[in-house]
Amino acid sequence: MKILFINNDGGGFADHIDVSEGTTVRELFQRQIPSGKADQYLIRVNRQPVPPDQVLQPGDRMSLTPVKIEGAH
Repeated sequence: MKILFINNDGGGFADHIDVSEGTTVRELFQRQIPSGKADQYLIRVNRQPVPPDQVLQPGDRMSLTPVKIEGAH
């Protein structure tokens, strides 16, 4: 199934990606940001904060935004 994935980390990017049916927010985060820690990001689906065990649906829009920008005080 396709979802829109938006990564606001660094330069940022957005793209439609294929994910398997039943993929959770946690699984996709770990796949896209393998060295990242989920508690350091605001994770939203369809512009709403979600729990990590939420299952993604076709057409969802998932965005990752770091809660602290590197170099900021």
